[in-house]
Amino acid sequence: MDRERKAPVQRGGPMAMQGQSFEKPKDFKAALVRFIDYCRLYGLPIIAAFFLSAAGAVCTIMGPDRLREITNLIIAGVLTGIDLDAIGRLALTLAFLYGVGAVCSYGQGFIMATVTQRITNAMRSRISEKINRLPLKYFDKVSFGDILSRVTNDVDTIGQTLNMSVGQLTSAAALFLGSLTMMLWTNVTLALVAVFSTVIGFVLMMTIMLRSQKHFKRQQRELGSINGLVEEVYSGLSIVRAYNGEAQSEKAFSEMNGRLFDSAWKSQFISGIMMPLMNFIGNLGYVSVCVVGAALALDNRIEFGVIVAFMVYIRLFSQPLSQLAQSLTTLQSTAAAAERVFDFLGETELSPESADAVTRHISKGEVEFRDVRFGYTPEREIIKDFTAHALPGMKIAIVGPTGSGKTTIVNLLMRFYEMDSGEIRIDGIPISRMTRQCVHDQFCMVLQDTWLFEGTIRDNIVYSKENVSDEEVKKACKAVGLDHYIRTLPDGYDTVLGDSASLSAGQRQLLTIARAIIENAPLLILDEATSSVDTRTEIQIQRAMEQLTQGRTAFIIAHRLSTIKSADLILVMREGAIIERGTHAALLARNGFYAELYNSQFEDSVV
Repeated sequence: MDRERKAPVQRGGPMAMQGQSFEKPKDFKAALVRFIDYCRLYGLPIIAAFFLSAAGAVCTIMGPDRLREITNLIIAGVLTGIDLDAIGRLALTLAFLYGVGAVCSYGQGFIMATVTQRITNAMRSRISEKINRLPLKYFDKVSFGDILSRVTNDVDTIGQTLNMSVGQLTSAAALFLGSLTMMLWTNVTLALVAVFSTVIGFVLMMTIMLRSQKHFKRQQRELGSINGLVEEVYSGLSIVRAYNGEAQSEKAFSEMNGRLFDSAWKSQFISGIMMPLMNFIGNLGYVSVCVVGAALALDNRIEFGVIVAFMVYIRLFSQPLSQLAQSLTTLQSTAAAAERVFDFLGETELSPESADAVTRHISKGEVEFRDVRFGYTPEREIIKDFTAHALPGMKIAIVGPTGSGKTTIVNLLMRFYEMDSGEIRIDGIPISRMTRQCVHDQFCMVLQDTWLFEGTIRDNIVYSKENVSDEEVKKACKAVGLDHYIRTLPDGYDTVLGDSASLSAGQRQLLTIARAIIENAPLLILDEATSSVDTRTEIQIQRAMEQLTQGRTAFIIAHRLSTIKSADLILVMREGAIIERGTHAALLARNGFYAELYNSQFEDSVV
């Protein structure tokens, strides 16, 4: 079950950023605004990168004017002699300008690479922390694969844009404005020719951009969907194969992959058409300047050096439009990714803890349910007027048919979900007045679904518990009968699961029971703890459970009613309500619903 109090949280983002609150973006512009606001703590480094990028562009712009002077000196000196000293000085100046421009570009790239990694690191940390603050009902409606896609694909898309497009945008803006200024200063006629040819490309670019955003948003959405399907299929691969569901899975994947292909093809086609379009416009401007410039030079209205300068200027003028087109295309993907990330960060979180909430409490074992009502949706109530009282050391069994609300009661007890009405008290303290971490600290759990992570056997048993000795780990494994098997493995308790050891379903269950023994919490929850084991192992587990429940209040959810004969109180549930309560003997004597359930299991076992 969820152990959010112990979940590892990444660090690395600034503390001020950790405390930011988020709202769901309403559209493309809102997502972009939220993204810019998110980056505001790095405003000074980003501004410095902008300045360096602009300075490098200015140095690049100043180059053609020096080329013009060098060209004029060479042409003027063809008959009278070339002034090599003057040309040398201009060449050194030109080399210096290009050298400064290269250093500025390197500095801008270094700053943006650093800022990008810190922002994406902080964003992943923010998502990790957000996951720990989301209620379980959010994960009931969203696939894990889609969440994973937001942490990986969407954040990576944002990082790539920051690292590449921001510098390009600044450099492109500086080159565009600087080239325009220098062209107007050099010759107005040629400048107008250059501007007219490139305006056509700019209008086409903006028209395409306005129509293409929907494809980028769809691409990110379909990518999340396909990741969700892959995660779902491969996590249940044995079931898919057992039921011959490969064809159905392949069909679903093919349909999603087709939609992803369609959206990705359209978005990438748009991205790809931008550069050829702008190159064509740049070449058109280049040819126009050459033709008009030649006519003006023949008419002695300009020097030949002006044409040489404009040949470079027209490239510097059209190149920013190409960079701008590429950057804006990338920004569309980024805005779509940012919209998904901030949509996730804007999800409704768990209700905040009260300022006077109890942060630490060692339970004596008394648990009381008072008129508890709950529904996963407002339209359907699952738990109805659930009332029960467990005294310290009691074993409370909760039984009933599938869908009667047994596991839901455990979820409410652990505050994984908040009640609609009523109250649950531990030692007289409402759990709503305890922090969730405080509530979780009082329970150890053994669930029907075993959960193990990739790591050593010892790490899986200890999990989040600190200062656990090897002797305690071995003692817990001996209690559940797992010690002998572990000692036969190549590295014993240091064997890595999934690498050199593969546990059976029953052994995995035994390992989770050993984990509960190590947790040593005052309250115990057993949710179908013996459902995955054979009869012999079940008897072994029952003995371990008897030892584990000594002195603890235990809540046992079981379908095998034979395993709860010794329970101090049995609560029989149907359709979310308690219909019978009492000991095993008393309920059998009543000959009611419990007796019917018990006898039906006995008959099934005889058959």
